[in-house]
Amino acid sequence: METVYLVCALAGGTLLVCQFLLSLLGLGGHHDVSTDHDFDTDHSLDGHHETGHDHGHGSFLQLLTFRTVAAALAFFGLAGLTAGPRLADETLTLAVAVGAGAAALLAVAWMMKSLYRLRADGTVRIDRAVGHTGTVYLTIPPGKAGVGKVTLTLQNRTVECQAVTQREESLPTGAKVVVVAVVGPDTVEVTTAPEPERSAHV
Repeated sequence: METVYLVCALAGGTLLVCQFLLSLLGLGGHHDVSTDHDFDTDHSLDGHHETGHDHGHGSFLQLLTFRTVAAALAFFGLAGLTAGPRLADETLTLAVAVGAGAAALLAVAWMMKSLYRLRADGTVRIDRAVGHTGTVYLTIPPGKAGVGKVTLTLQNRTVECQAVTQREESLPTGAKVVVVAVVGPDTVEVTTAPEPERSAHV
């Protein structure tokens, strides 16, 4: 068993070091997750995307990523090598090694999940602007004859967008408006906000 522990420790440790070096070079970040998805859609070792539909066994497979398995191997081997000389019972040594490997797997999985949640894409989605109220920053010409600007609060941040309106009157700076449509990557269509909305901002 000592040979098994040594091989696992060397293999796991080598994989972790290689992954760390690749991450420093910006080449290793895609092995575990795609930055467009949450941790629940990671690549598992079976080569398929976990979609969270089969929570019975899928929740376990979601833990099996490159880093978590490497960490489990490394700690399994190290714990076995450390406990072997101190414990006369091989079964007890194996139990300690398995426990250490499982704990390492769960700990790394939790840390990676937390890390990728922090790294979640914070790009403002302008398609979510419909229905939001804002303030005219630059006068908006009438009848979609030109483009003005508005400031909106989207995803807990204040953003500035180009804006047009179908109204027959221009919307002056400071007017309260509501987004009725998205007409471009950074352009929205607005109209005068309902009276209660305007009063609420006074």
